[in-house]
Amino acid sequence: MKLLIRGGSIAAGHGVTKSYADILTESLRPRGIEVINRSRYRETSFDGIGTFNEDIDSFRPDILLVQFGVDDAFQSVYRSEFQENLVQMIRLARYRFNPVIFLATSHTLDDPNDMDAVYIFYRSLRIVASDLGCQLIPVHNYWAGYLDEHNLSSKDLVLSDSRYPNESGHQVIAQAMLQWLNI
Repeated sequence: MKLLIRGGSIAAGHGVTKSYADILTESLRPRGIEVINRSRYRETSFDGIGTFNEDIDSFRPDILLVQFGVDDAFQSVYRSEFQENLVQMIRLARYRFNPVIFLATSHTLDDPNDMDAVYIFYRSLRIVASDLGCQLIPVHNYWAGYLDEHNLSSKDLVLSDSRYPNESGHQVIAQAMLQWLNI
């Protein structure tokens, strides 16, 4: 069984040695699940569409995990474009190889203006997941609960640029993903 992750900087593990994709690989390999990460730094949902054939279709994964949104929010992608890009990826995947599809949000940000910008894209993920019958992994909710439970703020789990989780933050994201993937 193959799980393919396609996203931007966070899914690519920008700024860390061990990303959530690495943690998922270690956790899922004993269960016979191969994790393929085709995510890259600063890529948006437009890149996800542009490289669909080589990054997704050529692998024909059983499970597709899409995590775009933060790079889209900070690179001036319109919400409507983001939603349409997700719809196109999902429809292409279903037409060509019909995987189980998960859409994932990411972490919360301490700066309320940054969080407002990112949350627009998290809502879009929820809308598309609901409209197209995909599973939504609300990482931001899990992250917020983790912060509350451990009396932390997001700055404790991110790099100096708060858009990118540190290794502890990637561990939290991996925990949320594993809980929702349930494989």
